[in-house]
Amino acid sequence: MTHAGTRAFVGMGANIGNPAAQLADALDALGDAGVLVACSGVYRSAPIGPEQPSFLNLVAELELTEGPYELLARCQALEAAAHRVRRERWGPRTLDVDVLLYGKVEQRDPELVIPHPRMRERRFVLDPLAELAPELVTVGDLRAVADQECERIAAADRLRDLAAASPEG
Repeated sequence: MTHAGTRAFVGMGANIGNPAAQLADALDALGDAGVLVACSGVYRSAPIGPEQPSFLNLVAELELTEGPYELLARCQALEAAAHRVRRERWGPRTLDVDVLLYGKVEQRDPELVIPHPRMRERRFVLDPLAELAPELVTVGDLRAVADQECERIAAADRLRDLAAASPEG
């Protein structure tokens, strides 16, 4: 008998290096690991925090048999593979991968908070999440972030094309 696993969502963003390539590489790694179920479109969003380039963002839906801390470790491994360096809060990054939701788990500890504590404040999370799981995003959620700059620019399967067109590509 096979175990169906837990439905989880991770948010990904990048704004330095070749963001489209870094997102594509992370999705490939999740696909190769057999945990990727679906991916939203790619969104361009204004940065939060210090002045820096716009971000490319997406949300990936996963099916996992591992626990939430193993998912966190997987996210951190994806960031490490993209040479993520943490210099300043909300600063530029080659890849940011956040656990948004893990089944119906709710937890608050210093290492991992689920649901992600700011996901309902970020249009670049809610718009792509609504593509994959509209039942998890309310009209009120979307109204609350409607003033944030965020636009869908491509389907996820176009990331490699975006990467090739990038000046860093």
